[in-house]
Amino acid sequence: MKKFWIFALTLALAATAACGKPAGTGETTTTGSAATEEATTTAKAEKTVLRVGASVTPHAEILAQVKDTLAEQGIELEIVEFADYVLPNTALEEGELDANYFQHKPYLEKFNVDHSTHLVAVGDIHYEPMGIYVGKTATLDALPDGAVISVPNDGTNEARALLLLEAQGIIKLKEGAGLGATKIDIVENPKNVDIKELEAAQLGLSLQDVDLAVINANYAIQAGLKPSTDALARESADSEALTYANAIVVKEGSEQNPAVLALLDALRSDAIKQFINEQYAGAVIPVE
Repeated sequence: MKKFWIFALTLALAATAACGKPAGTGETTTTGSAATEEATTTAKAEKTVLRVGASVTPHAEILAQVKDTLAEQGIELEIVEFADYVLPNTALEEGELDANYFQHKPYLEKFNVDHSTHLVAVGDIHYEPMGIYVGKTATLDALPDGAVISVPNDGTNEARALLLLEAQGIIKLKEGAGLGATKIDIVENPKNVDIKELEAAQLGLSLQDVDLAVINANYAIQAGLKPSTDALARESADSEALTYANAIVVKEGSEQNPAVLALLDALRSDAIKQFINEQYAGAVIPVE
């Protein structure tokens, strides 16, 4: 009987050993799969998504040129396009964006005051000389009495347009009006021109209805105009145009965001400066 139990126990141990090997193999497979899944999850966690709001032209086009550069650094650049000058800032203030790229600092400063937002510029990228474009009147010299001239209706861009008209001798502004000027600051208007304030995006569409229009370069490009050749007059590159350099803007507290700093470096590279110069032929000028 004792020999029988020893024999039975030996068979049981052998069977357990035989079953144990496949079980061990299965366990190794499961562990390997889990490790792969964990590595994938970790890789996804390490990738940073950077949401940047931008005007379609030229800002979104310029941003698209640095997507691959940022991807190499583990940053996925998501470009969110806007057609106006208000929503990109409200979206940034509300945390829907990490940064935006469409505006100059004078506009930003006024926007913060008017809307109680907390946005800051972290780096200039380019500027776009504003220009005067032909509507019903072909030249500045042919401008008739009572001519209608459309200008942007947003803060500093209206002042900028009026200053350009003043530089051409069409109007004269009250002394010290500066970047806060509106049409009520016109003190001399020898041809009694009618200044028509429109949303910036509508200026290109207004050309058939006005004598002249003063248009931001990005909207001039979208309207099919070539600022370097079509503008009757433009802000001089050696004037205060650099005051209006378009910047990367973030919400206060995000100035040192590594992904934003990487974006700045990419946008200021020689490759992007070359792209801007070749693509926009003087309508958009990189900040040196």
